[in-house]
Formats: sequence, structure tokens, C-alpha cells
Amino acid sequence: MPHHLKQCSTFELLTACIWRCRTIALHTKPHEVVRVLCIVNARAKFDPPLPTGYYGNVFAFSVALTTAGKLCENPLGYAMELVKKAKDNVIEEYMQSVSDVMVIKGRPHFCGLGSYVVSNVARAGFGEVDYGWGKSVYGGPAKGEVGAIPGVSCFQIPGKNSKGENGIMVPISLPVQAMERFVKQLDCLLKDQQVTDKKSKFIVSSL
Repeated sequence: MPHHLKQCSTFELLTACIWRCRTIALHTKPHEVVRVLCIVNARAKFDPPLPTGYYGNVFAFSVALTTAGKLCENPLGYAMELVKKAKDNVIEEYMQSVSDVMVIKGRPHFCGLGSYVVSNVARAGFGEVDYGWGKSVYGGPAKGEVGAIPGVSCFQIPGKNSKGENGIMVPISLPVQAMERFVKQLDCLLKDQQVTDKKSKFIVSSL
């Protein structure tokens, strides 16, 4: 991993990993454009800051874009850098430009072809929710293939494996053959990580 990416976030690492493995699994043609849209919380990007108690929507869909060939042929660090740059682009001026576009063009839907939408709700506190019958055991989509375009969006959600170890779950929806290829790609990546980095914090789920 390049030195300047050593301090990447868990979200950036997971998103880059899943995006790359998913693109390989789908056998996307090398010349086709692929993009990952990261839902970014921009509450801390404003100066002066937003008023205390402001509950409006303050997020943006930042986009990392490349060709399938470049994404699949380059090492994982390439995808990570794209994701990190996309997130870092969300500043106050970016949010203002998004607002201007929505005024001028309404709310245009994102391009579904070659797109993958990711949202991180791992720290949303779902595990602490208690309506009177105990804490929740799950907080996330009620079924697979949620969203306007099935299989395109996913949520990184908190969870535990069979050993009770805390971690992050990333539900994936793919056609059967693509899912088999995805599992192989991810398995190879995790095995390589464990061999090259004995201090790896990756936990292979036994769910």
C-alpha cells in the first residue's frame, strides 16, 4: 500500500476493495466507465458551522470515476486513492455547487450504468436502539436489492460474527455466477493481506 494511503479510513478501504472485486466479478468490459458514489456527511465542512440542533440533510454523493480496465489492472491502492479524493472533494464550495445544480436542473437521478452507491451507517448507533424489548440485533436494509436499481446500492452496517466479534457487514447483491467470482476475488485479497501483513485487523466472518 502506498505510504500516503496508510492512514486511510475503514470506509475508504472497504469501499475500494468491494468496488474493485465487484467490477471484476461482473466482467465489465475494460473500456467501460465505472463509478462509485460515496454518500458523504458534510456537516463539519461549513464555516461558520451549522447551528446547533440543525436536522436538515447535509450530505452529497461524491463520485470516483475510472474505466473498468484501469480499476481491475491496477493494485488496490489505485481504487483507494480515487475513493479518498472523491470524499476529500466534498467541501463547503462543493455543497454550494450541488445546491445550485439542484435549483437549475431539479434533482437529476445518478447514472445507473456502471455505478455503485455506498453509504456508511456503521456508526449510526442502531445497536443502542431500545423500544422497550431490548437492544436491536440488526440495523440495516430489511431485504436485499434495495433502491431504485437493484444491486447497485449497499450500506456498510455494524454487526457481529458467530464468535461475537464486532465488525462491519457489507451486504452484496449480484447474479449467482458473478457472486461466485466475487467470493473468489475477495478470498484471494484477504489471503494476500494476511500473508503480507501479520498485524492485519481483517476478521474473516464465520456467519
